[in-house]
Amino acid sequence: MNHWSSFRTIRLVGTFLIALLSFSSIQAQDGEALFKANCASCHAVKEKLVGPALKGIETRRPEDWLIKWIKNSQTLVKAGDDYAVKIYNDYNKVAMPAFNLKDDEIKAMLAYIKTEAEKPDAVADPKGPAGGAAQEAPKPIGLYLIIAIVIIGAIAMVLRRVQDTLARTVRQKQGLPEPAPMTRSQAFVHWSRNNKKLVAVILIFLALYGSVKGWYALQSVGIHQGYLPEQPIKYSHQLHAGKLQIQCIYCHSGAEKGKVAGVPSANVCMNCHKYVRKGPETGTEEIAKIYKALDYDPDKGTYGPNPKPLQWVRVHNLPDLAYFNHAQHVKVGQVACQTCHGPVQDSMTVASQYSPLTMGWCIDCHRKTPVKMAGNGYYAGYDHSKLIHDRNTPDSVITVAKIGGLECSRCHY
Repeated sequence: MNHWSSFRTIRLVGTFLIALLSFSSIQAQDGEALFKANCASCHAVKEKLVGPALKGIETRRPEDWLIKWIKNSQTLVKAGDDYAVKIYNDYNKVAMPAFNLKDDEIKAMLAYIKTEAEKPDAVADPKGPAGGAAQEAPKPIGLYLIIAIVIIGAIAMVLRRVQDTLARTVRQKQGLPEPAPMTRSQAFVHWSRNNKKLVAVILIFLALYGSVKGWYALQSVGIHQGYLPEQPIKYSHQLHAGKLQIQCIYCHSGAEKGKVAGVPSANVCMNCHKYVRKGPETGTEEIAKIYKALDYDPDKGTYGPNPKPLQWVRVHNLPDLAYFNHAQHVKVGQVACQTCHGPVQDSMTVASQYSPLTMGWCIDCHRKTPVKMAGNGYYAGYDHSKLIHDRNTPDSVITVAKIGGLECSRCHY
């Protein structure tokens, strides 16, 4: 009986431990989502960004202090807490935002930070990502095409020599006279007359091929899809908009206010890089270019007398005959930036032109995109039912095209 009781006790303890470990794992997973949503734009676990690195944070202050700090850091600063005041002063009295989070949510984030801090740092493999030799850049397909043409040409020359030798041997055995020598042009004319069908097929193929290539070449005039210019700074949208989750509007503030989204000045970069001096991908090399442009000394924290603007290269450039207003699309139409600019947060280490930006592409979007009228103050004066009746829309869907989105004067003025 005692033996059975002991076994049952061990089983209960084991079940409890498994449940506890599972809870810790789930808590860390929830904490990861909360951390990325609230903290990742300013903090990293193992390196300093806008704010300090968070590795070992649970050893610096007790948990209840950390909860108070995350909820509202200024409460501790104003109360005169020594450690809170020190952090506040060390970061030039820039206050950390207050967060409306529950205690359990903050504890989940702290658990995630501790879990991430305990993971070993990734070590770069000098042999390449697969553990083998470094991969060579793929050779251009044009090189293989040239090699193939040279080989085929060499084979054709050898076969021609063999043919001439055999023909000469036959003539000698039959006692036939040697034909009069011909120039290359005469030989080509002679061959063409004897192979009229083959010549016709070749000419038709060349005419069709040239027409198709010419048509596509004309269609691509003025289209710069895939344009990827070299920029003065290797700014990664994938890092800033993706990993750090910085909103597009933070840098391109004009997108909600007017026609042009705008390119941020270097001073906007300095809002973060006054404190973040080293990037996770390029180290100090690219950030140093910002300091140089502003004539800024990061060690002294002072600006010099010779600042210069960064010479960014424009990527998206519509012709003067086309009118496009960012605010009309982003603010009123509530169109996501990625609709035109592509998944910048996922794959663009350097900005490139994702969409063709042709007239047909825009018209197709206007025909398919429904107007978001619900809760949109811009369309408060529109009679939705009248629009449906006037535009013969049985499915009750009002697209941009049905409220004048295809009129020439909308885009051409």
